[in-house]
Amino acid sequence: MKSKLKRFEIIANRENVIEPGKPLFNSIKGKWNSDYFKNDQPITIELACGRGEYSVNLARQFPNRNYIGVDKKGDRLWKGSTWAVEDGLANVAFLRTGILFIESFFEAGEVDEVWLTFPDPLPRKRDAKRRLSSSRYIDMYKKILKPGGFFRFKTDNTDLFNFTLEELNDRNDMIDFEFTHDLYQSTLRPECHDIKTKYEEMFAAQGEVIKYLRFRFSH
Repeated sequence: MKSKLKRFEIIANRENVIEPGKPLFNSIKGKWNSDYFKNDQPITIELACGRGEYSVNLARQFPNRNYIGVDKKGDRLWKGSTWAVEDGLANVAFLRTGILFIESFFEAGEVDEVWLTFPDPLPRKRDAKRRLSSSRYIDMYKKILKPGGFFRFKTDNTDLFNFTLEELNDRNDMIDFEFTHDLYQSTLRPECHDIKTKYEEMFAAQGEVIKYLRFRFSH
């Protein structure tokens, strides 16, 4: 296994990883299609993407869309970046930043779809506002999403899923809202394209039931 330092060195020289110190890092906002992908395809972002399983596999399945995996851990992004290079995928990129700063990298309405896959549940009550499915973050996603764009969320964590449902219950700006506490037995399963992250496979093998929800903003 390559050391973290070696992985950092590799992604520092890869075009498909946008990170601090690279020219596009400070100028990419609003210009993903013009300056990176060089096309007009719709953009999907995967937040807290980890190794980027969703970004890479969606890019494989849907070559007419662009995908961006976002995570602050460079050694994780190395894996997805490597898969993309090995498969010659030009429609997937990775952004190294914290989700808190997402509005610094995407213009209002620049994103067509947002995936949040297996984020850290941050179980302590005092960390509720830091959870990536809290209202604070949902409001950020709304700003960068195009009207009619879907927000999709998967987790194995029951407490986090219930917390998210409670956060969404207070909103009056959602349409097409559906959820399931058992994705594999749900009619919503095809929407997830049977892509499984490392954590999903691990938790499912331990008997955890996978939860999923999605909705669009009405305004």
